[in-house]
Amino acid sequence: MKRVIFDTDIGIDDAMALLFLHYAPELRIEAITTVSGNASIANTTRNACYVRERFGIDARVFRGASGPLGPALGQGHPDFVHGKNGLGDISFPDPLQGAELQSAPEAIVELAEAYPGEVTVVAVGRLSNLAKALDLCPRLPQLLKDVVVMGGVFMRRGHQGNVSPVAEANMAGDPTAADRVFNSGLDVTVVGLDVTEETVMDESFIDALREQAGDAGAFINDITRFYFDFYESINGDRSCPIHDSSAVAYLLAPQHYQVETGPTRVVCDGIAMGQTILGLHPERYASDSWLERPSCRICTSVDAAAVKALYLETLSLARQ
Repeated sequence: MKRVIFDTDIGIDDAMALLFLHYAPELRIEAITTVSGNASIANTTRNACYVRERFGIDARVFRGASGPLGPALGQGHPDFVHGKNGLGDISFPDPLQGAELQSAPEAIVELAEAYPGEVTVVAVGRLSNLAKALDLCPRLPQLLKDVVVMGGVFMRRGHQGNVSPVAEANMAGDPTAADRVFNSGLDVTVVGLDVTEETVMDESFIDALREQAGDAGAFINDITRFYFDFYESINGDRSCPIHDSSAVAYLLAPQHYQVETGPTRVVCDGIAMGQTILGLHPERYASDSWLERPSCRICTSVDAAAVKALYLETLSLARQ
C-alpha cells in the first residue's frame, strides 16, 4: 500500500484527481493539504472537506498557504475556469467536519517523520506548502519517498504555457516555491502540460463515467459543466485536458509516460516568470547556476488512451 499526501488547490480537475486517488486500491491517502490557487484558501479547504465527507475518504484535511512565498504572476483566482467556489459553482452544504488546527507544512513533516521512506506527495497546485515544509525540516528529502508535481511546460510538441507563452499556472503562481522544491534534493517527477494537454476528456468520456462510476461519476458530470463551458469558449468544442489526474496516473502507472532527467529551474522574475527549464547538459553551459543542481524527471510523452482507460477503470470501482 502506497501512502500519499494530496497537496491541492482543489478545483474541478483536482477533485477528479482526489477521487482517482481514493478509489485506487493500492493507495492510501494519509492527508489532504490545501493551498490557494484555483480558489481562495478558504474555498479550497472547504472543497477538500466536502469531497472527503461526500465520498467517505479516510484522511484528515490540513489548511496551508494562502499566498505565494515570493513574487508571482497574476493576482486573484481563475473563477472563470473553476467557478467562484472552485467546484463549478455547484451547490453543496458546508461539511460537518473542517480542517485540522495543524498547518499543512507541519502535517507534511509529521507524516514524513512517522513513515520515513514511505510517503509520496502528489502536488497538483502551487508548491508553497512543500517549500515551507522544507524550511521546517531540511531532512525532508531523506524522509519523503518522492514527489509527483502537476505543473510546468517544457515546450515539447509545440505546447506552451497557459498563463504566459512560457509559464504554466501552478509554477507561475509561486515560482519561488517551485524552484526551491526542484533544488531541494527531493525525488521529483514533473507532469506538465506537455503530457496533460495530450490527454483529453470529452463529453463521451464524462458520459462513460456517469454510467459506470456511480455517485462519483454523477459528481464529476456536475462539476465539469462549468469547466467544459470555459474550454468550449476558447477551443470551440466541449473537451479539455486531464491535468491533475495525470499526476495520479504517473504514480499508478509510470510506464505510460516517457521521461527525461536533468536539473530543472523555475524563472522567478521578469517576463518569463514561472517558466520551467530542463538543463540536459549542465556541464556545457556558460552559467554555472546549473552545476551541482539535483536532477528532476520531466514527462515528455504519454500513452493518453491508456491513462484514460486507467482512470475509467479505477473510478468504476466506486460503484462496487
